[in-house]
Amino acid sequence: MAEARLYKEYKEEIISNLQEQFDYDNIMAVPKLEKIVINSGVGEAVENEKRLDTVSDNLAKITGQHPIITKSKKSISNFKVREGMPIGCKVTLRKKKMYEFLDRLINLALPRTRDFQGVPDKSFDGRGNYTLGIKEHTIFPEINTEQVDNVHGLDISFVTTAETDEEAYALLKEFGMPFQKRN
Repeated sequence: MAEARLYKEYKEEIISNLQEQFDYDNIMAVPKLEKIVINSGVGEAVENEKRLDTVSDNLAKITGQHPIITKSKKSISNFKVREGMPIGCKVTLRKKKMYEFLDRLINLALPRTRDFQGVPDKSFDGRGNYTLGIKEHTIFPEINTEQVDNVHGLDISFVTTAETDEEAYALLKEFGMPFQKRN
C-alpha cells in the first residue's frame, strides 16, 4: 500500500521548510495535520428524512468513508426540532484518507468552484485550526451533477497541532492551500 502523495511531500519537504521558517529545535515541534472533519447540517431532514440519506450518500462518495448521523442536542420549538432528531452527518478523516482527501480538495475540487479567487484566510480559530465552508458539494469530481436534485454545503475543519494561527497558515500554505492574496 503506497503512502499518500501529500504525506510523502510533508515528510520530505514541508517539515524542513517549516523548521527553517519558525526555528524549531526538535522535529516533533513541527506542526502537522491531525485530522479533517467534514460536516453537513441538513435542516430539511426535519420534514424529509430522505434528504439526510442523500446527503449521507454524497458525503460517503466524496470522502470514501461512511458518515455518522449527528442528532440534535436539545429541542427547539421554532424549528420543529426535538432532542435526538437526526439533523446532519459528519466524517472524520485521519492518516492516508485525510491526505488523499486534502490532495483532491486542493487540486481538483477548489479550482472547479465558480469565480474562484482563493479560500479566505480569516477562518482560523486562534488555536491553529482552520475551517472552510463550501456552498456546493458538486465541485467534487465524485459527484455526478446530472443526478443531483438538491445542492448542499459542507464545512471542512482542518485540525492541526500548530500552537498559533500563523503556524497553521504556513502549514496549509505549504500543502498548497490556495489562500486569497493578502493586501
